[in-house]
Amino acid sequence: MSQERLPPGQHVPPGWPALHYGPAPRFQEERWDLRVFGATATGAEQRWNWAQFDALPRTEVVADLHCVTRFSVLDNRWGGVSGALLLRLAPPAPEATHVMVWAEFGYCANVALADFEDPNTLLVTHHNGQRLATEHGHPVRLVVPHRYAWKSVKWVRAIEYLTCDRRGFWEARGYHNRADPWRAERYAYQEEPGDGPPP
Repeated sequence: MSQERLPPGQHVPPGWPALHYGPAPRFQEERWDLRVFGATATGAEQRWNWAQFDALPRTEVVADLHCVTRFSVLDNRWGGVSGALLLRLAPPAPEATHVMVWAEFGYCANVALADFEDPNTLLVTHHNGQRLATEHGHPVRLVVPHRYAWKSVKWVRAIEYLTCDRRGFWEARGYHNRADPWRAERYAYQEEPGDGPPP
């Protein structure tokens, strides 16, 4: 494989390693919902239960996944609900600039609104035609292919619209706020002015 296919410092491992902070939660369909809150256009929050979310229109994207621990999984066929569709269904206020994506157990990651509405950003339910495995985020994980994979939050439960950027779990612990793998933006000490709020 040509190294031009990979961001700096990345390699292709056998299989798809499963890395995450904390335990993998057990999916309870009757208790699951997805909440959108914060700086919404109406000021109100919106929720979907599992049946409602799973019935939303689907999008497929083929894209690579780049982990900050230096492995890349190539040519993934992701299936799910596009971030752009969610923004249409639950519009943010005009002053919203970022989203905080919240997961089970309080894990979160921030992304710019422009990244969330990118055509390749999905709230993923399927990988290569199969439901996600628990260790990879079942029932729903965010996938933002053009950012390092800690931004691709597993076990998503809520989307918070923000009017100013705020660091998420790893960003507050020394990881780069933007996380562009092609620029090897791994750590906060690499940040330039304007890359994010103070660590």
